[in-house]
Amino acid sequence: MKEQKKFAYGWYHEQWGKPTHDDRLLFILLTVGTFQAGLSWKAAAGRLSAFLKNFRNMEIKKVAGMMPDDVEKVMADPLMIRNPRKINATIQNAQAILTIQEEYGSFANYLWNFVGGVPILSIYEEEYEVPKVTPLASKVAKDLKKRGFSFVGPVVTCMFLKASGIIQEEVLNR
Repeated sequence: MKEQKKFAYGWYHEQWGKPTHDDRLLFILLTVGTFQAGLSWKAAAGRLSAFLKNFRNMEIKKVAGMMPDDVEKVMADPLMIRNPRKINATIQNAQAILTIQEEYGSFANYLWNFVGGVPILSIYEEEYEVPKVTPLASKVAKDLKKRGFSFVGPVVTCMFLKASGIIQEEVLNR
C-alpha cells in the first residue's frame, strides 16, 4: 500500500504543471482535484491506483456509462475516498466530457481555447503571493458548471488548470 501511494504521489508531482492535451490524463487530473476538495493533495493523489481500479482505468466512455450499482461497488472499496457525491461527480464529469468532445473534438481543445492554446505564465516573488483562484479559473469553472460538471468550483478548477499546465507559475524566491 505504501509503495502504491508513493507511486501516486510521485506520478502526480512529476505530472504537475506539464502541459497536456491528453483527454484521459486531463480527466485523471480533474478527478484527483474533485476528490481533493476538502482534503490534502496527498490524500487524493495517493488514491490514484484506487481511482484507476474503480473508475475503469479512467476511460472516459466507460466511466460515463457507470450505473448506481457501480457506485455501490466503488463505495465498498476500502482504498477509495468513499464520498458518494465525489464518486457521482466523477461519473457526471465523464458524461460532460463526452458532450464537450462532440462539440470541440476533444476536452483538451475546449480547455486550451480559454488560453488561445498557450499556457498562462505568472511570475511571483514569494510563494505566499501565488493565488488559489484566478480570474481564468473562475471563468472556466463557471463554464464547466454550465456544461454539467460537478465539484468544479474556482479553487478546484484553478488547481486542475495548474496541474494540467494551462496555468503555470514561477516563484522566484523558493
